[in-house]
Amino acid sequence: MLPNTTTSRFAGRTVLVTGAAQGIGQATAERCASEGATVVVTDVDTEGGEETVATIEDDGGDAVFRELDVTDAEEFDAVVRAVAERHGLDVLVNNAGIAHPLENIEDTDDETFDRVLDVNVRGVWNGCRAALPVLKEQGEGAIVNVASLGGMIGLPRQGAYTLSKGAVLNFTRTVAAEAGPHGVRANAVCPGFVETAMGESFFAEADDPEKARERMERQYPLRRFGEPDEVAGYIAFLASEDAAYVSGHGLVVDGGYSIS
Repeated sequence: MLPNTTTSRFAGRTVLVTGAAQGIGQATAERCASEGATVVVTDVDTEGGEETVATIEDDGGDAVFRELDVTDAEEFDAVVRAVAERHGLDVLVNNAGIAHPLENIEDTDDETFDRVLDVNVRGVWNGCRAALPVLKEQGEGAIVNVASLGGMIGLPRQGAYTLSKGAVLNFTRTVAAEAGPHGVRANAVCPGFVETAMGESFFAEADDPEKARERMERQYPLRRFGEPDEVAGYIAFLASEDAAYVSGHGLVVDGGYSIS
């Protein structure tokens, strides 16, 4: 279900969300649609992406699906051009990302390293590079990149992932500095652990997944993990005019983990 809201912050606006077939991306697509946006749902998972669109439409929202591999620059360019011509483009949410099995740096193979950086870093680069000419030309727009708490603090056995998310966070600042004079804002959200399918895979290798989960929950002052809808709310805020004077910021959404 789309969240109940009395606001229409995105009425008349088009929001493109990558990795929107599930998790934070799906919740963001639904949240923005509930606030009046035409949402372009993109993902390599066609079935999941179309299900997100169906959910939005069933709840009275407006959405379309576009298959997109964010690592393919030409494909990203083509999708952005088509969306801009047909719907206009006001907001890009670079959410698509992957993790990797927990392992020490020296045990991480090149294939894993390359794949994580390809999706998490190149995907964000491709999205920004494709969208910026459109947003700059119209003199307004917003980009929200999904980084991670792991891009701000060291997380053992997550070397490739934290490297990729640290790059996303700092790149966001560069985008903000470069695009700001053209009326374009860029920000990042840095979630802690969130209840998603990717998050669940974090515990898969543990001898006792439930105990591992309980141990980690105790490290959060709020004694629970985040929900996709909660992160989506902050993405929507950063993408909206409510954050009109916020740019180059990495918003931590971690239930207090980073202060504990």
